[in-house]
Amino acid sequence: MNIEITIILPIVAAVAAMILRHMFRHVFIVPEGYAGLLYHYGKFAAQIGVGRHIRWGRGFTLTHQDLRKAILAVTGQEVLSADNVCLKASLSVSYQVVDPVKALHDAQNWAADLHNQVQLALRAVVGDLAVEPLVTQRASVAAKLLALVQPAAAKFGVQVHAVELKDLMYPAELKRAFAEALKARQEGQAALERARGESAALRNLANAARVLEGNPELLNLRLLQSIASAQAAGNTLVLGIPTGFVPLKNGKGSPGPTASSEP
Repeated sequence: MNIEITIILPIVAAVAAMILRHMFRHVFIVPEGYAGLLYHYGKFAAQIGVGRHIRWGRGFTLTHQDLRKAILAVTGQEVLSADNVCLKASLSVSYQVVDPVKALHDAQNWAADLHNQVQLALRAVVGDLAVEPLVTQRASVAAKLLALVQPAAAKFGVQVHAVELKDLMYPAELKRAFAEALKARQEGQAALERARGESAALRNLANAARVLEGNPELLNLRLLQSIASAQAAGNTLVLGIPTGFVPLKNGKGSPGPTASSEP
């Protein structure tokens, strides 16, 4: 009898220890990039970091919160500009949960709250601007959006890193007006460039005319160059001596030798 008790008691003790360990020992693992929020019978107990954690007792539960950077896409938002033009905008928001306790305890759904804050900021910024500044000043619009969203998101533990205005869709008639304005601007620029080229050419011709007026021999040299070019190309040249042709002089203004006539 004593032998049986001696054998059974260690077995019972081992089984009881296993049962108690299973009931009162809790192992929690928090993966990289997450924070763990530990609750004891539904009451927040502690925030635990990455790794393996052991808690003894009953009633412990763990909630994980992602702390990595993420992108929130806010698409197809219809807004009205300051000049009463209906636009459709799409935004990209880069954010990160930096205070998981505040994010989970101070807001019922912090992701929905962030989405709502971005919508409100978009309506506030676009409503103060006309259409043209929205097109030409996208970086300034994004900075204004970020300045409005950041403090609102910080209240529920979210840090907003950037807000980008991805797409801005206009009504069809406004698109046509922009296309016509761009075409007119490009045509005007082309006409201006042509006028500049023609003015430069006229100035060059005027300078050349003044040079020829003071040095008529240069016109003869130019004529001889044209004759030589035509001959080298194998063309037939019909030449008439223009009025005012100035004979080339030998040397610097000295007359060449003249033939004497025998009586």
